[in-house]
Amino acid sequence: MKEKIYQKEKTFLSPFATFSENTQGRLREETPCPMRTDFQRDRDRILHSKSFRRLKNKTQVFFSPEGDHYRTRLTHTLTVSQVARSIARVLSLNEDLTEAIALGHDLGHTPFGHAGERILNRLNAKHGFSHNVQSGRVVDYLENDGRGLNLTREVVDGIVNHKLSCTPKTLEGKAVNFADRIAYINHDIDDAIVGGFITLEDLPKKAIDIVGKTSSQRINNMIFSILRASEGKNTVEMEEETAWATNCLRDFLFERVYKDKTFRDEEKRADMMLSSLYEYYKAKPELLPEFNRAELETFDIDTVLCDYISSMSDTFAVKTFTEIFIPKKWDL
Repeated sequence: MKEKIYQKEKTFLSPFATFSENTQGRLREETPCPMRTDFQRDRDRILHSKSFRRLKNKTQVFFSPEGDHYRTRLTHTLTVSQVARSIARVLSLNEDLTEAIALGHDLGHTPFGHAGERILNRLNAKHGFSHNVQSGRVVDYLENDGRGLNLTREVVDGIVNHKLSCTPKTLEGKAVNFADRIAYINHDIDDAIVGGFITLEDLPKKAIDIVGKTSSQRINNMIFSILRASEGKNTVEMEEETAWATNCLRDFLFERVYKDKTFRDEEKRADMMLSSLYEYYKAKPELLPEFNRAELETFDIDTVLCDYISSMSDTFAVKTFTEIFIPKKWDL
């Protein structure tokens, strides 16, 4: 079956695609699966990981959202995967590699979204903190109690370099870069409208005239723009006009939503919570979980604290903070 997949890729994929048969391999050699390609196997490993499951209770934009219809880090990841596969399909790239990168790109994200990332980056003054680098650390080491997922080098490269400012080595990784931005811009607009922060009429008219009024129209037009700009080329890029409109919507979100006083106030609460946990465990590392205590034999305390706290979901961070710092009821 795997040989059939290899042959199918040679027949249908772009010459600029990454062929499963030519993978650079894994950190540790292992017996190949007779049925699945290495990229398909990586996708399955990510889907079954604890880090992937924890994404369901991690913030996308709204902290610990109560409503069922707000996005979480997990639903964001699934949207990125869908958009990335659509880009890969129209450009005849390797969909399995693209999907694996997309599903794993945020595994190292913190609780409370980018606010949590900024907080840990400040607290860990020695090394800093970036969620894309941490995602690589998750798949290479932290999952499976220090054994990692042992993914292929192409998938790890795409995960670590999934920010649009980074340069992954494969076109599939570049497809995920665009998909990540397309996904969060459009679903964050939807959530901000539902949350009452903006209205559809507030969106910059010139950008909307270019890419569309609805989320589905915008996503469709952005993907078609990438097709027109990239088909038959050794690149993944967007047409200039559409790229301008996309960046315009992103800038609008930063000014009108991400920097809104409500989010700044919530970030202050998240800062107090995560900073307190960081300093608590730094003073009492013996109270860390067993795996993190064992890490201290190899890594410094700041690296270990970032490993532990970034792995927390919103709900677990709140629960841990409550258990440590909030007085318990006393029944007389």
